[in-house]
This record gives sequence, C-alpha cells and structure tokens, in this order.
Amino acid sequence: MGHLDGKVAVVTGAGAGMGRATAITYAREGAKVLAWDLGVALDGKSLDKNPVDEVVEEIQAEGGEAIAFHGDVASMEDAEKAIGTAVDTWGKLDILTCIAGILRERMVFNMTEDEWDDVIRVHLKGTFAPTKFAAIHWRQRREFGRLTAFSSGAFEGGAGQPNYSAAKGGIIGFVRSTALAMARYEVTANAICPSAATRMTDNTLQSQELIRKGSPVPSTVAAGTDRDPFNVPPLLVWLSSDAGRVASGRVWRAEGWHYGLYDEPREVRFLHSDGPWDMDMVFDKFHEALSYDMTTPIGRTADDIRQGN
Repeated sequence: MGHLDGKVAVVTGAGAGMGRATAITYAREGAKVLAWDLGVALDGKSLDKNPVDEVVEEIQAEGGEAIAFHGDVASMEDAEKAIGTAVDTWGKLDILTCIAGILRERMVFNMTEDEWDDVIRVHLKGTFAPTKFAAIHWRQRREFGRLTAFSSGAFEGGAGQPNYSAAKGGIIGFVRSTALAMARYEVTANAICPSAATRMTDNTLQSQELIRKGSPVPSTVAAGTDRDPFNVPPLLVWLSSDAGRVASGRVWRAEGWHYGLYDEPREVRFLHSDGPWDMDMVFDKFHEALSYDMTTPIGRTADDIRQGN
C-alpha cells in the first residue's frame, strides 16, 4: 500500500538527479508517472540517448507504471502535449512536480543576455507552462491537484547566480499566486528549496573548485549520504498525497536528513505619516523606526574584502 496509490503524476527534469529520484519514488509509492526530460547535457547539447528512458525502464522493472516524454518544459506546445498525454493515458492528472532546470553561473557584471534568458526561461517559464495546462485540467475536474515547484535557497541571493536567484524567487511568487487561484478547485501549490548532489550541482563554481583540488565528483559518491537525491522525495510524496491538503502557498526546505518550513513574509517594522511625506521627517525618524540595528550590508563589506577577511 503506497501513499500515492491511484494517483497520476508528471515529473519534469526526470532524467537525472532529484527528478529521477522523485519519479522513481512516486512510482514506488503507487503513482503512475509520466517522466519528462528534454535529454540534453548541461550545456544544452542533445545526448545520444535521453536518460529519462532508462528511468522509465527502471520503474517498469520494479513493477511500476511509467511512460517517457521527450520535450521542452518551456515550450507551450510541448507542455500541453505532455499534460494531455498523461490525461489521455490514465484518464486524469493528480500531481505535477516541476524540477527541470539549468545553471549558468556568472557575476552580474559578466553575465550575457543569453545566460540570463536561458535560465529564466527553463526555470520560470518551465514551471508556468506545465502548470497552465495542469490547472486547466484541475479546474475542470474540481477534485484534486498537487503542484510542487522547485525553488532554491538561492532565492535569498547568490553572488554568482543573479539569473538563477531571480528565477527561483519568481517561482515562489508564482506558487503563491497559483495557490490562491486554485484553492477553490481543491488544488494545492507549494515551493520546495532542495539540496543534493546532482549533475547540475557538480557544475557549480564551488564543486568545480573541489574537483580541481582532487575531490571526487560529488554526485558520484552521494548515494546513502545526506547528499543523496533520494532524501528529497519523501517530502514531495507528503505534499502530493491526500495528507498534503493542509499545506498550500508554502515554501519548504529539504536538505539531507532535514526538512523545514520557511516563515511567511510579513512586515516587521513601519514608519507612518498622517499625510504627504516630509523629507526631513523621513531622515529624522527612519533610523529610529526601521534601521536601528542595521550595521553592515548583506554579506561582507567592501572593506572586509579588501582586507582579505
């Protein structure tokens, strides 16, 4: 008896990493899975064999039910076709989990327009496109729907990831909006900020530096450790299950053997005027009301960096 028995799931980015782990885990928990991947390398070049086919074969070898879909998550045409394929094959769609992503790390002053556009397109539009067509089905069905979209702790800001941070922050806003819009149709929408050793994280600046120093490629030694991608899906299973009905519009963290819930954004201080702002009053009262405990900017100051701290 699985926690997702009778459910139908679509998982994007299912060819590797956390997407693969999620598709396999959903199937083990009783879901029928459409595993979706474009089948490209990190640089965008097509692979000789789409790895999502092997994921489907692995699910089927374990007695699960799955089909592969080769397509671009940010293509409206492919997204409509993928969701339609799941519905046509199994009669419904219950779960959409948007994981597909790419990484193009660069400091903001060095980033190219293509590096910005590509990351925003895959992560942000690649969450919107499948969700649009899933939402149409869920609105018609008015019975059950579970969206979980992958954000990242980078939404708090990553110095060499302005495109990625922007996309991941955008996903949180998108999920909050979708949660409000779809609540009346028995649909939940949540964002998850996961961390694990995957093909994509192998390519981060930090991982590449460790590899250059002789460390093994992180994803190749992650199995069974707190960096194993299979540590993430149990939280996704709960969010996608009947029990997950109580959670929507939330941001969750899954890192190793730790799950967490982020606090909701709220105003914590204020400065109020009874009429049009007086500039001198703003400067006179601002520190007392709003900035009284602020001493340095986020991160290290320029002086710290110059002094090598």
